[in-house]
Amino acid sequence: QVQLVESGGGLVQAGGSLRLSCAASGRTFSSYAMGWFRQAPGKEREFVAAINWIGSSTDYADSVKGRFTISRDNAKNTAYLQMNSLKPEAAAIYYCTADQIKLRTSMKPIDYEYWGQGTQVTVSS
Repeated sequence: QVQLVESGGGLVQAGGSLRLSCAASGRTFSSYAMGWFRQAPGKEREFVAAINWIGSSTDYADSVKGRFTISRDNAKNTAYLQMNSLKPEAAAIYYCTADQIKLRTSMKPIDYEYWGQGTQVTVSS
């Protein structure tokens, strides 16, 4: 199994940027596809972005396309989510996730076996 720890959340003004990191430990990081989800108060958890094991395939929620970029560095056992042009509605807890089916980039939470504890992102208007 793999353990995931997110970092990089915080308070940012609308229009600003943040980069989230997800440090993985345990089983070989490149054995997993990685994803980011978010959950705002009173809302369901929603898909943000996903990347396959080698970074050759990515998927994004329509709401973040062109502004967010998911990436990974298998040598550093770390996944990233670069978030630009942040909007107030992006405020949420962001979760890093790992999928044992490393070739796919799933948008479904049920496909991810491992989850981090989350990092809070707050966007002020």
